[in-house]
Amino acid sequence: MNPAPTIGVLALQGDVREHLAALEASGARAVPVRRESELQAVDGIVLPGGESTTIDKLLRTFELFEPLRAAIAAGLPAYGSCAGMILLAERILDGAEGQRTLGGLDITVRRNAFGRQVDSFETDLEVRGVPDSAEHPLHAVFIRAPWVEEVGPGVEVLASVERGPAAGRIVAVRERDVVATSFHPEISGDQRLHRMFVQIVKDRG
Repeated sequence: MNPAPTIGVLALQGDVREHLAALEASGARAVPVRRESELQAVDGIVLPGGESTTIDKLLRTFELFEPLRAAIAAGLPAYGSCAGMILLAERILDGAEGQRTLGGLDITVRRNAFGRQVDSFETDLEVRGVPDSAEHPLHAVFIRAPWVEEVGPGVEVLASVERGPAAGRIVAVRERDVVATSFHPEISGDQRLHRMFVQIVKDRG
């Protein structure tokens, strides 16, 4: 039996406690990450929802920006929700002046798309790779969330909004071992997406 992977949650700002609990319930050993030494000890990393510009600034303050960027570029599995999606995107629309991203996903995101252009809302989604989501969709919560405007050729679209004013907008993607969602599965009580990420980390070995 494979030992539980150690998955870190970037613990500078945002939904840290909720992600830690969801990862533990999904079979991982979950640990907060605030220092480079803690980053070096994990098998995967979660970038939580929060405020992307604040997290960007704190990453630099804690001298984590470059180590984390390098680790993801070198293949560290990563999952980002909401602000985490923005941090993992290669390109941002409507970003704050000087805002930087870690990269890892060949996507263009529109920051605060659901906050400025569509009211924050909830909907049910079928998510590719999540067991039984066709019959039992994930309940997705969007809070001033980004959406994906454009994906590169190596990016798999996992979910799009099916109805309402945001119909057709891409809200979940994967490229190799990097996954991102516009929504917050950590606050819905449905751990299937976290279990999917834990399996990605296990498969990475």
